[in-house]
Amino acid sequence: MKVLLVFGTRPEAIKLAPVIAELRQHGEIGCKLCVTGQQREMLDQVLDLFEIVPDYDLNLMQDNQSLNGLTARILEKLEPILAVEQPDWLLVQGDTTTAMAASLAAFYQRTPLAHIEAGLRTRNKFQPFPEEINRRIADLLADIYFAPTPTAKKNLLAENLPAQKIFVSGNTGIDALRLIQKKAFVWQDSPLQCVPQNARVILVTAHRRENFGDGIENLCQALGEIVACRRDVFIVYPVHLNPNVRLPVQRQLGKIPNILLTEPLDYAALVHLIERAEIILTDSGGLQEEAPSWGKPVLVVRAVTERPEAVEAGTVKIIGTDARRIVAETLRLLNDRAEYQRMARAVNPYGDGHASERIVNYLLGKPVTEFAG
Repeated sequence: MKVLLVFGTRPEAIKLAPVIAELRQHGEIGCKLCVTGQQREMLDQVLDLFEIVPDYDLNLMQDNQSLNGLTARILEKLEPILAVEQPDWLLVQGDTTTAMAASLAAFYQRTPLAHIEAGLRTRNKFQPFPEEINRRIADLLADIYFAPTPTAKKNLLAENLPAQKIFVSGNTGIDALRLIQKKAFVWQDSPLQCVPQNARVILVTAHRRENFGDGIENLCQALGEIVACRRDVFIVYPVHLNPNVRLPVQRQLGKIPNILLTEPLDYAALVHLIERAEIILTDSGGLQEEAPSWGKPVLVVRAVTERPEAVEAGTVKIIGTDARRIVAETLRLLNDRAEYQRMARAVNPYGDGHASERIVNYLLGKPVTEFAG
């Protein structure tokens, strides 16, 4: 069996790393890797961490790149690779422009497509943008759907996709998390060495396109008010490289005490920061999946989420991007111990660390039981 994996961003690389490791445990599978370089520096961090060497590196990232241009470049560059490799399966992960464009390229070449993390939905095509449409396109074109949860499977079934092609694998991001937990980490040698030992740490990440402009501005205003109200709080904000994020964050927060703005952290440092933090404020999808493993309350600065399972479990709360609400919800968790404990439950409905094993065994036609959630 010949398998080609195509990915281009840090989240894709994190979630595909355990799949790649599992594929390489099976001599009957020929595994090739193609990276688009949609996120260059952030992708390379993960490739180095997991010792992944791609067979093809398209290196397509451009400064302030447009979605149209990136999509066109991916389609153009993948066509000859697919023609040469002729894989039995092309694997994509998630909802990036790379995943969407690679799915379309596979369709044009009549290459069978497997979509890992299929079935996530908000049913609002602009929330998140462009991810909601990216994943819908990938699912429209896929031949096998690896749904991370039973809820994701229900979403696919509701769209009349064939039940026999949908398999609940669990989320491979939890597999990656467990791999990193086993690696040694020296806090003092990391960019986090200046985080005070006795501080109540809040981890913040925000980079979604739909939050560009007012969303990021409101979040920054709220963060300034939070540290002004609570001197015992220390905020760590790894700032995305996109200038639509970086410029307003540096302008509003760059000189405020008790707020540490860092470059994007490598995945190992981020995992250990999640473990150290008391509260997570984020618009990221990955952190909504990872933080519940440690029982960390997550406040999602978005209008909707395609990951409702942890919301239903009570460990994640959607609060939007209104500055007053961000301040109020964060201070509630800091001040009300009962409310904090209500959310701080180590409940993770997204995976058990064996998703990659299930995916590979399914591709090989071996008997395998679905993840129950």
